[in-house]
Amino acid sequence: MSHHLDTPLAAQDGQLFIDDLYVFGGRGSTVFVLDVNSDVTGAFARPGFHPEARYEFKVHVDGGEIEELTFRVAFGEPGADGRQPLQLYALTDADARDDGAGGTLMLQGRTGEAATAPLARIWAGRVHDPFYIDLGLLSKVNAAMRDGTAPDLSSWRPGEARNSFSGTTVESIVLEIPHAHPVLRPGARIGVWAATRLATDAGGWRQVNRAGHPMMWPIFWPDDVRFDDPANTRHPADDLADDGKHLADHVAAVVAAGGTAEDPHGYGTAVAWRLYPDVLPYVVGTPASYGFSGFNGRTLADNAPEVMLSLVTNTAVPSGLGPSVSAHLRPADFPYLVPA
Repeated sequence: MSHHLDTPLAAQDGQLFIDDLYVFGGRGSTVFVLDVNSDVTGAFARPGFHPEARYEFKVHVDGGEIEELTFRVAFGEPGADGRQPLQLYALTDADARDDGAGGTLMLQGRTGEAATAPLARIWAGRVHDPFYIDLGLLSKVNAAMRDGTAPDLSSWRPGEARNSFSGTTVESIVLEIPHAHPVLRPGARIGVWAATRLATDAGGWRQVNRAGHPMMWPIFWPDDVRFDDPANTRHPADDLADDGKHLADHVAAVVAAGGTAEDPHGYGTAVAWRLYPDVLPYVVGTPASYGFSGFNGRTLADNAPEVMLSLVTNTAVPSGLGPSVSAHLRPADFPYLVPA
């Protein structure tokens, strides 16, 4: 589950907590972006990526319940210049969901530099965060979700909204896979989620955090400040069975209080079915958009907060912000972000 809000645990291990996941089309390619370690609160524990962790993009194909392809990125200790060595591995079929599988090494590189192989290009490092939202608006929806009340937007002035992420930075992994890839060909229907995994003392791996749809954590679990909710370690295939009722009940309570649906329970259930399993859908080779008309990947410009806040409350929640506020942070060329 992705989050942006700082917590005691995130302050200690922000390198492991996912801020955003994006999937969109490049130039004859599919682009995956994973952000971690935001300094949105003004400080983060330490820069870079965790050298004892794995950062993974998990890809489901044709509506499959489990992933058939995993791109795994691992980092080494930083050198004197602060840059870290990195390795990109590909795992397919059963290996894609096996923490013990080594995978195939696709390329090696260093943070802050682009590395290219026949079927992949990668860049990783600290960038200016293009995400935008006024956290004051989020707090109003948080309160409604917590208390089961209609969101009180009486004091909200969209015209006065300010981007709380202006001037902030985040560690980003940008992976580009050409359409020549045997799985990620144009027309392929995929579902994507990301996970961070940390090595354990017993020699295995523990899933620490995961992300699919944007804004899930700050909307539904804003008070889980220790990030010990089992949703972090769960596989998306178990989302509906383990947590569907929780999500549906919270949405239903807010919708009932606001009187925005004749059947609040039915609406809450529909939202749960739309967001679970928490996997971001995308049709390879098509224009990506995370919007009111539907979910097809997510671009760096999409106003995902406004879409999600409106979806869970079943009423228009104008954010007062649009893509133009961070347009200067979204260059057209790889790595599509501005290094900090």
